[in-house]
Formats: sequence, C-alpha cells, structure tokens
Amino acid sequence: MTSRIALLLLLLAPASAVADNADRPDVAGDLPLVYSSDRPESDADRSGAWSFTDPDAWRFLIDQGPLVLEQFQASDYEPKVRSPYNIALIEDLDVSDFVLDLEVKQTGRDYGHRDACLFFGHQDPSHFYYVHLGKEADPHAHSIFLVNDEPRVSIAQERTSGTPWTDDWHHVRIVRRVDPGTVAVYFDDMETPVMTSTDTTFTHGRVGVGSFDDTAMFRHIRLWGLLAD
Repeated sequence: MTSRIALLLLLLAPASAVADNADRPDVAGDLPLVYSSDRPESDADRSGAWSFTDPDAWRFLIDQGPLVLEQFQASDYEPKVRSPYNIALIEDLDVSDFVLDLEVKQTGRDYGHRDACLFFGHQDPSHFYYVHLGKEADPHAHSIFLVNDEPRVSIAQERTSGTPWTDDWHHVRIVRRVDPGTVAVYFDDMETPVMTSTDTTFTHGRVGVGSFDDTAMFRHIRLWGLLAD
C-alpha cells in the first residue's frame, strides 16, 4: 500500500519537481531549486533569463536534446580591473548558500590556460568571485579568484595541478556555504573537490558561467540556493 501511495504522489507531482527529486545531489540538502535550464519555461524565455557582458558572443542551441548555452566567440568587453571577459549571469537571482551543478564542454584551443569559468557572489563588474578551470595551475589559472575592485587574486587553499580538459562534456559542481565561507569545486569526480577555499568577502550575489578568454558550452545548468534578503 505504501509503495502504491508513493507511486501515485510521484505521478501527480509536477514534472519539474520529479526531475529535481530524481537528480538532486545529496549536498544540496533542502536548498530549493531556483533555476534549471532543463525546465520548459527556461526554453520559452531563455534570452530573458540571462545577462551578458556581450550578448553577441552567446547563443542558445536546441537540436533534439537539452538546451545548450554557448559562448562561441570572444566578447567585446573590457573589464575595469583584470578579470574574465566572457560572462553570462542568471538574471534576477541573488543567492547566499548554493549548489551549482552543470555540464561544461570547453571548445577552445589546447594550451596551458585553456579554461572555462564559473561565477558567484557577483555584486557588480568589479566585485565577485570566479572559478577558473584551467588546464595548468599557476598564479593566474586553475583556482578560485576574488575580484574586489582590483585585479583578480587567487584565494584557493587547496587545488590540483590542472583541469584535464578533453573535447567532451564534463560534470562540474560548486558548493558554497556562506557560514563559514567555504567553497568546494568538483570536476567529474563528485566525491573529491579539485579546489577549495574559505572567504567571506561577499556573502551573496549572482551566479553565472563563461570563460576568461576562451570559448565553451554549458548545459543541464541547475542552481539550488537560498535567495538573499
């Protein structure tokens, strides 16, 4: 009887809720799902769900599969301080604690700083955090960075030697806890982070995707988070 009731509740639940429950990572806990690129409404109003440093550098792809957000060329954008050029932010969402889960395909040339970036705590163009998933780690690549009205500064406390990019899709996740300020970044292996940090400069902000000066594609973008006051 219990199994029949559970099945009935599953059938009656909204499609988005079923998908969330089926795919929700344990680390998201009870955080609400506040954005999913796989929801039908995301497709219907996809352009209004994002803001860009250069809209002409981005496009949405739908070809018999999930919605793909592609940054296909360099952005015509010059930041005030040294920081990434290619940024797409989820519109009208300001979160504190969050889990960002998505798939990323890096589409640029293969070199030491080959990268894709993820953004969070975004206050304005000169105040935010970003994760740089670079092929080879150095002071300016493959780290968690703070942009605080001056050129970006690496704040990763632990990190691997680099991101093993291929031309395939890769599973990426960020887990942010504002108190005590922890950040953990995962690449393909969702058990062991590739970089971690602790910082409380920004306790909330917008979340997004992009690259420093390369190109990349993003799909199955899901954000669980607490909306900031």
